[in-house]
Amino acid sequence: MANLKLEIMQEPAFSSTEEEALLNLLRSSDSLERAFQQKIRGWGLTATQYNVLRILRGAHPNGLPCAAIGERMIAAEPDITRLLGRLKRLKLIRQHRDRRDRRVVLTTITDSGMELLGAMDPAVRSAPGELLGHMRRAELAELIRLLELARQHRT
Repeated sequence: MANLKLEIMQEPAFSSTEEEALLNLLRSSDSLERAFQQKIRGWGLTATQYNVLRILRGAHPNGLPCAAIGERMIAAEPDITRLLGRLKRLKLIRQHRDRRDRRVVLTTITDSGMELLGAMDPAVRSAPGELLGHMRRAELAELIRLLELARQHRT
């Protein structure tokens, strides 16, 4: 079993159990994020760009305003406008003004974006099993419960 203290070559003890738990969580998150990024690298997208396309596929054909995309992101993105601009230049999304409220810009996924996601789907669907399949169902259920509990007290 991996031990964070050994992995990061930490000599002194952690200052608290909370510190050790937080550092374990951050280390695990980074490790899983890097593994997922490696899995999708061949398609030329970052995990954040993939997440936006996945969100827009779920909202298809209506699209979403920028703020709604930001709210649905797995990881907060401080510059969603620039991220959308890159996806637009790749012709994976399009943006247009809402007919009912011209102040609102809606973002929709293009046919090219849908095709790209379709090509990525098998690899993305296999990722959770490859990354977490060594854990038993009860362990995964407990992990989910504990992670949701940890997020309850965020500020």
